[in-house]
Amino acid sequence: MVVALIAILLLFVTQMGEYFDLPSGTGLSFGPNDGLEEVVVESSKSANKVLMLDVVGVISKYDVSGVGANMVTLVRRKLKRAERDQDVKAVVLRVDSPGGEVLASDEIYEAIKKFQDDTGKPVIASMGGVAASGGYYVSAPCQWVVAHPLTITGSIGVIMQGFNYRGLMDKFGVKPEVYKSGKHKDMLGGMRSPGEIPAGEQAIIQGLIDETFGRFKEIVKEGRSEAMRRNRAQGFEKDAKTLDEKWEEYADGRVFSGRIAYEKGFVDELGDQQVAIKRAKKIAGLSDASVVKYQMPFGFGNFLRILGKSNARVIKVDAGLPGLALEPGLLYFMTPMFIRK
Repeated sequence: MVVALIAILLLFVTQMGEYFDLPSGTGLSFGPNDGLEEVVVESSKSANKVLMLDVVGVISKYDVSGVGANMVTLVRRKLKRAERDQDVKAVVLRVDSPGGEVLASDEIYEAIKKFQDDTGKPVIASMGGVAASGGYYVSAPCQWVVAHPLTITGSIGVIMQGFNYRGLMDKFGVKPEVYKSGKHKDMLGGMRSPGEIPAGEQAIIQGLIDETFGRFKEIVKEGRSEAMRRNRAQGFEKDAKTLDEKWEEYADGRVFSGRIAYEKGFVDELGDQQVAIKRAKKIAGLSDASVVKYQMPFGFGNFLRILGKSNARVIKVDAGLPGLALEPGLLYFMTPMFIRK
C-alpha cells in the first residue's frame, strides 16, 4: 500500500513538472515547462528538426478536449517551443479544417506571422482534405503553401446566422416581453416579428460582415505578397506563385480545388504532406532533418481534469470532417457545406 502511494506521488510530481517550475536542487529535470512532449515522426541522424504542427478540425478558442487546452493556446505554445529550440529549422503547418471562429482564426494567423518575423524560420502550409475559409486564413501567412490537387479550399468569406422563431411562437399564442436599453439591443433576436425590426438594422449587420470580409482579403493579399518577398530573398521566386490579377473574383465564398488554387496563385505547389516536408527542408537549407511533433502527454494532471467536471464549452461535431452548428450572432470563417443545419 505504501509503495503504491509513493508511486502515485512520484507520478503526480513528475506530471506537475509540465505545468510548474520546480525549485533547483530537486534533481528533477523536465525540459521546457510548457506541458508538451516531443515525439519523433521521422528520424534521421541529423540534429536538425522540422516541426509538424496540426490545425485540424473546427478552429475554436474553446476547450473541447476537457484537458484545459484549446487550439489557439496549443498553436502558440508549440510555436514558442519551436522558437526556443535552435534545432527546429522549419515548421510544416498541417491544415485540415473547414474553418471556424473569426477571432480564433485571426489569432492563429497572428501567431504564425509573428513566429516567422521573429525567428526567420519558414512555415510551410500543407493542406489536407479541406483547408477552406478559416483553414485558408491560417495558411495565408505561411512562406509556402502546398495543396493536394483535390484539396477543398477557398471559401473566402464571412458568415453569421440567426433564427427567427416568432412565427412559431405566434402559432402557440406565446408573446414575448422584452425590455431593452436601445432599439438595436436585441439585434438578431429571434422573437421579433418583421415589423418590429428597426430600419437600418440589416445594414448594420452587413457592415460588420463587410468589414470582417475586408480583413480576410487583406490577409490573403498581404500574406501572398510577403511570402513572395521572403521567397525572392532566398532565391525561390521561380517556383513560387503570385496571386492572379483577378483573384478577388474567387473571393466570393466559393470553394475550389487545390488545382484551381494553384492556377490562381492561392498556393505555391501541388503535392502531399511529404512534398511539404521536402519543401520545408529545401527552404531551410537542410540536406536532412528529423520530423517531430509536440503533443500533450496523457499524464496524471490531465487524468485529473478528465475525471473532474469540465467547464468546456462543447461544440458538437459529426463523424468525418466536423460539421458545426453555428451560434447565432457570432462571426465565422466557415465553409457553408460543413455547417450543420
